[in-house]
Amino acid sequence: MTAGDLVTAEHLSKWYGQVIGLNDVSVTVPAGITGLLGPNGAGKSTLMKLVTGQLKPSKGSLTVLGEPIWRNPALYRRIGFCPEQDAFYDRMTGLEWVTALVRLNGATDALAGAMAGRALEMVELTDAAHKKIGAYSKGMRQRVKMAQALAHDPDLLILDEPLAGMDPIARRKTIRMIKDWGRAGKGVIVSSHILHEIESMTANILLINQGRILAEGNVHQIRDLIDEHPHTVHVRADQTRALAREHEVTSPDDNLQAVFQYLVKS
Repeated sequence: MTAGDLVTAEHLSKWYGQVIGLNDVSVTVPAGITGLLGPNGAGKSTLMKLVTGQLKPSKGSLTVLGEPIWRNPALYRRIGFCPEQDAFYDRMTGLEWVTALVRLNGATDALAGAMAGRALEMVELTDAAHKKIGAYSKGMRQRVKMAQALAHDPDLLILDEPLAGMDPIARRKTIRMIKDWGRAGKGVIVSSHILHEIESMTANILLINQGRILAEGNVHQIRDLIDEHPHTVHVRADQTRALAREHEVTSPDDNLQAVFQYLVKS
């Protein structure tokens, strides 16, 4: 580990009974923005829950911001976490919910409301701050989760699939905001199963599948692997010409599955 590293894992594993969530991971996450890329069920959320101290490692060691993470409440206050799953009190307003979580993070009552208001402004939810969360759209729910993650000005932000459910305009704004956090000196670890989403935020990525880190480094290296190991799809239809006229399927991210298969074999 070097000065400024966000996370260092050594032979880190997590088991859920007989199910392996993370398998002997050794990795160092440097300062700045790092993308955690992998298909659904790859182990991204497990790794993030370990990094935020929600899960205890079954084996191995894990340090975050230079300190052991497990049972370290002072360190938890330096981390902001935006989970993939929703966990709201739908009858609360966005401002009430974020304020309550800021209080739980140690802020005084006098400061919590102001901190929550600033966070909602950052994610452009000021106009909806006094609306019930139960009336929020999926994209608004994502943004209010991000607001509670950043309200206490953490040193490290952990964002689990933060763009899920957002419309294109909200996605662009959120990507710009994440990049601004990185430029401001915040550490950011952001997960996605979509390559171009990660690529739009950072060039530094970790590629994870089946609980293992398969590759780490520059996103352009992954692009090279995609070109070298194309993913082939065979389609059968009774009326192929009609199908060709009606549908055109193009997605560079489809090749990721072939890259995963190649890396597992190697």
